[in-house]
Amino acid sequence: MQHMDKTKQIVVFVLAAVALLALPLVAAQFGQGWVRIMALALLYVMLALGLNIVVGYAGLLDLGYVAFYAVGAYLYALVASPHLMENFESIRAAYPNGMHFPIWAVVPIAAAVAALCGMLLGAPTLKLRGDYLAIVTLGFGEIIRVFMNNLEHPLNITNGPRGISQIDPISIGGLNFGKPLELFGHSFPSVTLYYYLFLILVVFTVIICHRIELSRIGRAWMAIREDEIAAKAMGLNTRNLKLLAFGMGATFGGVSGAMFASFQGFISPESFTLAESVMIVAMVVLGGIGHIPGVILGAVMLAALPEVLRYVAGDIQAMTGGRLDAAILRQLLIALAMIVVMLMRPRGLWPAPEHGKAAPAAK
Repeated sequence: MQHMDKTKQIVVFVLAAVALLALPLVAAQFGQGWVRIMALALLYVMLALGLNIVVGYAGLLDLGYVAFYAVGAYLYALVASPHLMENFESIRAAYPNGMHFPIWAVVPIAAAVAALCGMLLGAPTLKLRGDYLAIVTLGFGEIIRVFMNNLEHPLNITNGPRGISQIDPISIGGLNFGKPLELFGHSFPSVTLYYYLFLILVVFTVIICHRIELSRIGRAWMAIREDEIAAKAMGLNTRNLKLLAFGMGATFGGVSGAMFASFQGFISPESFTLAESVMIVAMVVLGGIGHIPGVILGAVMLAALPEVLRYVAGDIQAMTGGRLDAAILRQLLIALAMIVVMLMRPRGLWPAPEHGKAAPAAK
């Protein structure tokens, strides 16, 4: 019986892999815009899985997660664009051919800096929980955004609200992700190459999250989530475990940010607003807190839904004679969809299976 279940799992995985590999090739027939939506959805999956470590496993409500996304994006933008060279003579002298840091150097740095920021956020919040923790993390996210917005005087580091442009696309070996790839007589556009790169990163993220969930640290986080006082009484170092959760979750945010900067080629503080942070939290809650397949489903749905609703909102706007703004209408439709889902499925679309059974009622 167990052998049958394992065979069924392998078949499902193989079919899913084939479908994910073929998806951009099929979607490209309807326009590259659809492939772009799918690539961004994969980035949001990475972000949601990272936040799931903090919210789902450790039970710490983090409303400032987009700050780590911003840190990773700006770090990549600064070391892979001409911005610093144009503003600092010393950097121009040190890098006469431009700062084109390789991706294998940038990703670990982005992950490490984001993890450090995660621990810096976690340190003052160790004694907070619930609403108070949410407000402090929300403040941290806004501080980073305002910081990026204003860090152009007296030294122009982030270029303020104008953002940073001319960011290098990712290059691995001889493969430049900014140019189409000719293979077996078929041309793969840049956006398709990014889709496959993000897919590989998501697979790695899922494997890491799954291993963490089954590890001793993962079980310790879940003990803190269920009852922090009981966990402390059992001898767990809740302070270090909380810091580790913030740091580990932030790592995925930093890597996602670096990927986002290379994919877009331009970043500005407007990409890292509170609304983005709330959306990432909604992905985790809507999909199913602490359950990896549920979080992936929630991330894909909420990342793709606003883009799909662009086509619906335009038609509804036309029906009302243009009196309703399409962007506001889109947000309204997303909010209504989320309210309906949470009323119908309060534990999320795909919640974690409940372990054990309730005790029989006394007669």
